[in-house]
Amino acid sequence: MTIPVTIHLPDDLYQQAQRFARLANRDLSSIIADTFLSTLPPVGTHIDDLPAIDSLLDAEILTLANSQMDPDDDTRMSILLGKQRENQLLEDERQELQALMQNYQEGWLRKTTALVEAIQRGLMEPMDS
Repeated sequence: MTIPVTIHLPDDLYQQAQRFARLANRDLSSIIADTFLSTLPPVGTHIDDLPAIDSLLDAEILTLANSQMDPDDDTRMSILLGKQRENQLLEDERQELQALMQNYQEGWLRKTTALVEAIQRGLMEPMDS
């Protein structure tokens, strides 16, 4: 199933995508869809059940902005990453690592969004660069 979507692209980006589609002998929509697929990280469907960051109370924003990965998950992910570096991961460990990495990335993105919201609300000072 496909869903029609209208997006506005800068002229130069549109022309670049059009030329690439012509070069690859593919339609523009498939080029754009493949670009989205290769760029966007996987996100679990459980995200649909989470409240929007801007709807959270100040205390909830601060809790999320200061959140950390579960220590047991963090330790396990470190162990599995070490095994991966040494090319010693078993298939079930590869899947476990993939799930932990997805959990980490989703949590990091949610935490980052909460940090931005906290700064916009004046709950936290901007971080030094």
